Amino acid sequence: MTTGTFRSVDFKNGRVILLDQARLPREEVYLELSTWQEVAQAIVEMRVRGAPAIGLAAAFGVVLAAGVPSDPRAEVGRALEGLSRTRPTAVNLFRALSRMESAARSAEDADLYPVLLREAWTMVQEQAEADRRMGELGAELLSPGVRVLTHCNAGGLATYTLGTALGVIKTAHRQGKKVFVWVDETRPLLQGARLTAWELQKEGVPHRVICDDMAGYLMARGEVDAVLVGADRVAANGDTANKIGTYSLAVLARWHGIPFYVAAPLSTLDPGTSSGDRIPIEERDPSEVLSFMGLETAPPGSPAFNPAFDVTPAGLITALITEAGVVRQPLEVGIRELIGMTGV
Repeated sequence: MTTGTFRSVDFKNGRVILLDQARLPREEVYLELSTWQEVAQAIVEMRVRGAPAIGLAAAFGVVLAAGVPSDPRAEVGRALEGLSRTRPTAVNLFRALSRMESAARSAEDADLYPVLLREAWTMVQEQAEADRRMGELGAELLSPGVRVLTHCNAGGLATYTLGTALGVIKTAHRQGKKVFVWVDETRPLLQGARLTAWELQKEGVPHRVICDDMAGYLMARGEVDAVLVGADRVAANGDTANKIGTYSLAVLARWHGIPFYVAAPLSTLDPGTSSGDRIPIEERDPSEVLSFMGLETAPPGSPAFNPAFDVTPAGLITALITEAGVVRQPLEVGIRELIGMTGV
């Protein structure tokens, strides 16, 4: 299959365009949203997901607020507040909103709309370049014929173009390294089976989908050479929040002597959060655990627990791949140097 071209987030004719990830892989449907409230709802419902993509969608949502005919500045304020309440763990959301707020302040009496639209497109361009650089730097860590296990979706659906962890895999594939990917299905919403497999199929990357609980078995059989995941927030000490189930993979990888890589743009670093125990973890509707696609999978009335993320301690991470360089152990020292160098 030829290389797939798609955009998880776009802005055309005064509307935010989102590839509806809740309907993949059955349908490839693009939503056209005309209000920031619709964007906020799409983020909550995970029609757009992935930390960088959430940030970009929110930025364009603020642009929509600036387009209202009466008192756009007040509407921008309401959008900034409303969008900030959508999902608490992905720090990219708050970085994007902070940048849009700063751009609105700098506009003073000027027309807000073009100023904010320009800032949002700047973020898009920065993300595209970050994807490209992470892909190049991360691909250097993968040997020809490598068998990679990944979790959730950290591809173009989660960013803008290549993706983070999946961007590394795509780049290595395009370099002819003959990468093979084990795709964790990623319960309870199957972002791996539905989204990562969809992207890999479009890209022509050999892969097989597995249940989450098969990873340890494959590692014990010597069929996994590396684990590569994305991130929603990286604390100052290197502790990393990612989709629930990531921490278990890191522990398994350590036991089996397998390198565990995290790919994340600088916008996902959070120097203001000292460690992973201070990262807010989103808890979603228990119904996501108790049912799937309208089918009940547990007895009626059964309670459920549904944290969307877990935290992998820095000590279990072999290296952090960013667009500014690969950070190795000790991560806390490397991240401090990276922040000093880039001013994140």
